[in-house]
Amino acid sequence: MSVDIASVRSTDQITEKIIGSAIAVHKALGPGSLESAYEECLCFELAEAGLEFKRQVALPVVYKGVKLDCGYRMDVVVEESVIIEIKAVERIVPVHEAQLLSYLKLAGIKVGLLLNFHVPVLKSGIKRIVNNY
Repeated sequence: MSVDIASVRSTDQITEKIIGSAIAVHKALGPGSLESAYEECLCFELAEAGLEFKRQVALPVVYKGVKLDCGYRMDVVVEESVIIEIKAVERIVPVHEAQLLSYLKLAGIKVGLLLNFHVPVLKSGIKRIVNNY
């Protein structure tokens, strides 16, 4: 299996910008806001950073060759290569990680960031998840 080094660097650069943007939002809002507020502010920061993104992206499930709408929505997809799942919860639990991993598999995207803004310091609320297909 070969690794596309340019793609890895690009994804790392994108995640670095996303994390910087998320830290800026957390510094301004702190913990305690709604997920929708964090999403809105994060998208503002992503645009300021020059990143392309889509919000609330519908994600169908392909079952026996048929696309089915199961109600999945990815919070933010950045540069078509990183999925961001935004949380504002007391703590991240395994179901949150499983949710993001499912999105990665269904979308065919390799890297996701689980961002929990309901923490005193955002660094402790960031989880990077990689889909190994």
